[in-house]
Parts: sequence; structure tokens; C-alpha cells
Amino acid sequence: MGNHPLMLWNRFCERFAVMETGTDLFAVNQDGSVRVRELGQTNRRNLLCRSEGMEALIRRETARLMEDYYRREGIYDGLLYMMYTENGGSILPLYIGKSETFGKNEKNLSANLQGIGRDTSKFARWGDNYAYHIGDLSAVVLPAHDPKYKQPKYISWAETLFSDFPAEQPQLKIPVKFWTIAWKNSDTGIWEELGPVRLTFLEYLLIGVASAAFGDILLNREGRNRN
Repeated sequence: MGNHPLMLWNRFCERFAVMETGTDLFAVNQDGSVRVRELGQTNRRNLLCRSEGMEALIRRETARLMEDYYRREGIYDGLLYMMYTENGGSILPLYIGKSETFGKNEKNLSANLQGIGRDTSKFARWGDNYAYHIGDLSAVVLPAHDPKYKQPKYISWAETLFSDFPAEQPQLKIPVKFWTIAWKNSDTGIWEELGPVRLTFLEYLLIGVASAAFGDILLNREGRNRN
């Protein structure tokens, strides 16, 4: 069985049906711009809109984690997620991450997953607040955000995803897709010879393999293959 990074990557995406189960990350207008909404009562700010499909996917997979958590069965470790684009039937990873079931004390449900049915402030790391993906990306892409929230990480995201920014009607350069799955700790990861892997280790394996195969587009900064 070949272990070339691209082969490993393609097999993993096929086994977990990434292309079939992924969805658009953003809600997009007919002119190709990403939809924008206002948030806040006193300090109002504009935010990029997640697509309905993306929000439904996160809620569906989080429901599996919640059921597992309250039953104390310990089947799932958390959510594995990926922002990606497609080209010629291939999955090209842009960002790989995770949102674990447990918080810092490894007993309580993570704040990133709490109230996810009604609250999108954290939303499994894709929330509207600053220090979360949508909030911080919006701070770079949309006008009138305080400059202190414009983080270098999300400037890199914006340069890859958007044709021009800041902009009132930000236009995507490429199709931007999203995939997530509730990760079972009995699931086999990207390096099949290793057998089942935990979510934390899997994240680093995926980033390492993806950076070897797609190093010019992968936006992760930690866990990359330095070669």
C-alpha cells in the first residue's frame, strides 16, 4: 500500500466521503459576493454569513457529540473540520482543525459546543465572536472593525479566499467549501497502518500530510511538515 502524501490524502477523503458530504462555507449572493449581516445592539458590526448547509452540518455532527457526552459513552473525541476548495474532482485543503468535546479540565463539555442550537458566538470554533474563525475573518474582510482585531492569520486567509478586502461586498476568488465529522476514537485515521487514532493526533497527522501534498495552499501554521 503506497504512502505517498497525495495517495494518503485522497484515500482519506474518499473513505470519509468529503466531497459528497461537504457544503459551501459561506452564503453567497447571485453576484458571487458573500452575504453580510449585522450583529450587536450597541457596538454593531458586520459579519460574513455562514451558509445554511454549513450550519446544519455542524449542528448535526455536534448532536452526535452531545448525545455521547450525556450518555457518558466516550465514543467520540470531538469534531474534525476542514475548509477546502475543489479542483478537477480533487479536495484541496485550505485549513484543518478540531473542536474537542471536553473543555480544559477534560470533564465538562467544551464552551465551543455549548448551546450550539441557538448560539453562534463560538459555534465549534466557527463563531461570530472575535477569537473565532468567522469573527476574526470578518474583522479583516469587512470595513469598520477595530484594527486590533485584524490578526495576521486571518489576513492570510483573506488573501487566499477573497479578491479584494476590506470590501462592503466581498467577492470570493475560489469556491470555499466546508466539511466536518464527529470523530470516533475507534476510527482509523489518514495513516491506515496506525489503526484507530485519537482526534488530537489525527489533526497533526492530517496537517502534516496535507502540508506535504499541498504546502503552497494550506493555511495552517502549526503542525506543518517542515520539509
